Amino acid sequence: MPLPLFWFFAIVMLVGGLAVITLRNPVAAALAMVSSFVGLAGLFIGLNAYFVGIMQILVYAGAIMVLFLFIIMLLDLKTEEKQAPKVVPIVGGLGIVLAFTIQLIGILASTPDKESQPLDLKEAAVAYAEKSPRVAKRLDDGQLPDVNLVGDVIFTGYNLPLQIVGVLLLVATIGVVVLSKRQTV
Repeated sequence: MPLPLFWFFAIVMLVGGLAVITLRNPVAAALAMVSSFVGLAGLFIGLNAYFVGIMQILVYAGAIMVLFLFIIMLLDLKTEEKQAPKVVPIVGGLGIVLAFTIQLIGILASTPDKESQPLDLKEAAVAYAEKSPRVAKRLDDGQLPDVNLVGDVIFTGYNLPLQIVGVLLLVATIGVVVLSKRQTV
């Protein structure tokens, strides 16, 4: 990825994330989150992770944000009233940012400057030979079937957590619909 494109997508992502936490209007904050997701998808595509980038746009910027906006509209949230900022939460937030920055600098300073080993597709094909012959054949042909590999990992190793998250989202949506139905007495 060319450096100017990287900086463009990184700035879009960071400005969108900053807007999410600073905007008072919930709908505007949700739309700012969409711009942050689009910037993140651009960074994924720049890393040649095309599947993850497209899924970022389809799932998060598309489906999840439509769900968020639907819930926000059902709750009929009003814009927050402007209040004087309290010092304790601001100091606490800045302290957490400072702690994470120090930790990140420490990790990056102690990380050896080595290049990663190239991916041996033939060795990966042998590892997938019994588990998924179709993936093994594509790896043996020199192709990296990222969609097949992601699907294989999700549906074999993380099937139960995936189902639990789906049920949790369904329950949350039903809960918001039930809470939004106001009983008139």
